[in-house]
Amino acid sequence: MEDPLDLRYPFGGKWLVRNSPADRVPSHGTAKFGSAFAIDFVPVGDDDRSAPYSFASFFRPEPTSVFPGLGRPVLAPLDGVVVGAHASEPDHDSYRGLPSVGYALTQRRRLRGGWRAMAGNFVLIEGRSPDRTAFVALCHLQEDSVMVAPGQVVRAGEEVGRCGNSGNSTEPHLHLQVVDARDVARATAVPITFEGRLPRNGEVVDAP
Repeated sequence: MEDPLDLRYPFGGKWLVRNSPADRVPSHGTAKFGSAFAIDFVPVGDDDRSAPYSFASFFRPEPTSVFPGLGRPVLAPLDGVVVGAHASEPDHDSYRGLPSVGYALTQRRRLRGGWRAMAGNFVLIEGRSPDRTAFVALCHLQEDSVMVAPGQVVRAGEEVGRCGNSGNSTEPHLHLQVVDARDVARATAVPITFEGRLPRNGEVVDAP
């Protein structure tokens, strides 16, 4: 396995780690679409929680507006050039409790749509160093929130979009993956760390 690509956290504030490759590989249960080392970050409030559960949460979809992370800034995790961006997918309802089971049953249809259908709104950044070229995908962004365009140079820490619930997503969160080629659907996953380490599932990262 090649050395991991070290990144800056692509956000500020508190975000909960889910589906971390520190706990298992492939982290999302599949290596399809270069996702073997992908990681998810769920924005949380001061209490380290996402939206509180209500009785209704267990029985019907919830509007994304009840989640504290909707619209939180997403930042470039490295210096690079934007080579792909998409921003027109709607933010759909969120699914927890029993509705999440029904949503999972529709995943095969989304898989047939390819990586873009899974990613929803996204920004793809090409980062170059003396020893490698890698492509960082930031996915499930909020509709119409992408602030960059292909060909644009970005610096680590620069805002590129906002957290949303587009694509294959059950609640507002950020999915990040790194691959070795621009065509994500045919690329190979690249392992990652953030500021020298890889957070585990359940950890709350509080980034400056």
